[in-house]
Amino acid sequence: MNRRHHAVPLHEAAEGSPSLAALVRLARESGERLKAIELSIPAPLRGAVRPGPIEGTTWCLLVESSAAAAKIRQVLPVLQAKLNNSGWEVTAIRLKVGSHQK
Repeated sequence: MNRRHHAVPLHEAAEGSPSLAALVRLARESGERLKAIELSIPAPLRGAVRPGPIEGTTWCLLVESSAAAAKIRQVLPVLQAKLNNSGWEVTAIRLKVGSHQK
């Protein structure tokens, strides 16, 4: 039997798979969270931060360098408060340091 596979757009695949749909939703929410706090991140560091995974009430930010992470740690309470005031329940923000593609 010769099967033909057809390309399926991501949004269609996500609609057909509950687990994929959940991942897409979490990725979208992570990006929305970053947008909500972006102006609270010091301007020179904004380009060094990417949205990361959401695990329950813990959110992860991906940071390019340990120096940038050290500076961002200083504003974590402000970032967390801003997220909670925007309607997200965030009890912790983790930072993961490493080179991350833009």
